[in-house]
Amino acid sequence: MKNVITFLMLLVMLTSFAQSKYDKGMQKAFDLWKNNKTTEASQLFERISNVEKENWLPPYYVATIEILTSFGLKDAATLNAKLKKAQEFLDMAATNSENNPEIMITQALLNTAYISFDGQKYGMTLSGKNNALYQQALKTAPKNPRVILSKAEWDMGTAKFFGQSIEPYCKDVEKTIPLFEKETLPKYYPRGGVDRAKEILKKCNLK
Repeated sequence: MKNVITFLMLLVMLTSFAQSKYDKGMQKAFDLWKNNKTTEASQLFERISNVEKENWLPPYYVATIEILTSFGLKDAATLNAKLKKAQEFLDMAATNSENNPEIMITQALLNTAYISFDGQKYGMTLSGKNNALYQQALKTAPKNPRVILSKAEWDMGTAKFFGQSIEPYCKDVEKTIPLFEKETLPKYYPRGGVDRAKEILKKCNLK
């Protein structure tokens, strides 16, 4: 019995130590990201991914950083390298968390990065995929404000492209504000978006 208790105590101590290292690593990566050191942040999230092999969050953040920093690039080779890496880590995250709406909308954002770079080349093939991703994410998490906001922004872009009104989607954005404000999430879970929603609403002249 004494040996069992000793083993359990040792297991708890090791788990706490591992969790402490994970927390320190994640916090440092977020601090780097906050200070616009995106390359260093991505590399640290990648190293954490190599240790936390069943955790979807570190690879998710690698993918997210690579996607966000691909917008505005002019060189096709650089863009393709970043988005290929993003896809690899997003696939890793999806393996560890199936039917995850946060991963779905990030996949749509990755597709949008390609479309933004060359709409003529990628628009036809990826636009339909994005529509399907947003519908699936909304069905999976109908009250997730990031899902609603991301879908609304995509719909706005489509409406503008075809010369249609964005007003219906402004109303969707407006719905996200109270959802953001009452949202409670686990540690390190994707969060935020309320400032973006308010910024869009100003352009909609709703607020």
